[in-house]
Amino acid sequence: MIERELTVTNRLGLHARATAKLVQTLSAFRSSATLTAKGREVNAKSIMGVMLLAAGLGTQVRLRVEGEDEERAAEAVISLFERRFDEDS
Repeated sequence: MIERELTVTNRLGLHARATAKLVQTLSAFRSSATLTAKGREVNAKSIMGVMLLAAGLGTQVRLRVEGEDEERAAEAVISLFERRFDEDS
């Protein structure tokens, strides 16, 4: 299991487009993934679940990934957060 604290740094937070990108990224992996923020834990592969977090700019999020390809899945999500969901380009 891999756990990592991440901060939402893109201007609009985990809005619909960013959430869709996150879910699409994770769909390529077999591992399960959850996000926790503001006391709520959701399936990170669920658009509706992630949207319910209402994670805006500056929100601290805990990522937990577990499964056979957990390292690659976690790296992909961390990269997405670090790239600010490619919204700067």
